[in-house]
Amino acid sequence: MTVLLSLNPRYIIYIRYILRKINRKLHFKELWYQDNGNWHWIKEKAKPVASLNRSLWRLSVPSFSFHFMLGLSAIIATLGLLANSVAIIIGAMIIAPLMGPIVGMAYSIAMGNRKLLRRSSLTILKGIILTILASWVTASLIGLETVDSEILSRTNPTLIDFGIAMAAGAAGAFANTRRSISDALPGVAIAVALVPPLSVVGIGLGLGEEEMAMGASLLFSTNLICIVFFGTLVFLFQSYGNIERAKKGLAMSTVIMFFLGIPLTLSMRELILKKNIRYQISNLIVYETETFANSDIKLISVVPKKGYLTVAIEIAAPVDSISQKQVDLVRNFLADNIGKPIDLKVTVIPITILESTTQNSNIR
Repeated sequence: MTVLLSLNPRYIIYIRYILRKINRKLHFKELWYQDNGNWHWIKEKAKPVASLNRSLWRLSVPSFSFHFMLGLSAIIATLGLLANSVAIIIGAMIIAPLMGPIVGMAYSIAMGNRKLLRRSSLTILKGIILTILASWVTASLIGLETVDSEILSRTNPTLIDFGIAMAAGAAGAFANTRRSISDALPGVAIAVALVPPLSVVGIGLGLGEEEMAMGASLLFSTNLICIVFFGTLVFLFQSYGNIERAKKGLAMSTVIMFFLGIPLTLSMRELILKKNIRYQISNLIVYETETFANSDIKLISVVPKKGYLTVAIEIAAPVDSISQKQVDLVRNFLADNIGKPIDLKVTVIPITILESTTQNSNIR
């Protein structure tokens, strides 16, 4: 007490302020724990190893239900891709049971369970073959030979797809370890899209388009290996298994991801190049040329070739409003500004204008 009286009044005020803050915090802490049992009911716990092991074993067994639902999912996905319908494709993703054995494979690597690893790997292999065959037969029976945007979007994967598969793999593994968020699994299946790439492989084989099938195979392989690798990391982070048991599987997955990353990186660079050049060409055509000033530009596509660019423009304009000489001048102008040779193809959709006036309404 004597010490406090000898202190400067400013220090005494400051000490009292600190004591009041501490008292408030203690009081808040008492309120936090009052009549709630220390919130033990809200604490989220991971599934016990035995429970998670049983559930993933059931998902990894190639049962009749697995084959039946996967076959129907492949048919629905193929029809949705051929119809270019996003809603149908999403429905196929939701009912596909292929995510289960893939997460089971990640769990088996983390736990060092070779028996479950063989079982889940065999189930995945059977599922891949079944999906491709079902899509191949469906596409052949339908007989459509047109390829729309939903199919093309799955034939040229990039590092963006790698990132999506990485996050989806981690989410899928985590959702399997928590009962409270198990409802998130359909969302994971939609995000990672396992069946549609395999359906595109079947469609590509049915159409004889090997490049299409190879691109879709790369997308599925990326999804598969990323789910397994990052799902294993999530299981290890939650103390399922240990790094010593999982190191071989993780090392093999890392090597595969490295080799998959090479074409994905090249594809990403090509995508960025195409978008940048398309944006530059669009600005030049719209703001720097008079040829297409009065035209309704519907589409501008850019395809990089070896040493040059192929530019396709689709416009709606009156008949004979654009001549061959004007197209040649635009091509030369674009090549000079871009700095690369350009092959320009202009598709003109004729416009017929029908007008009715009040004077015409008096004619009978």
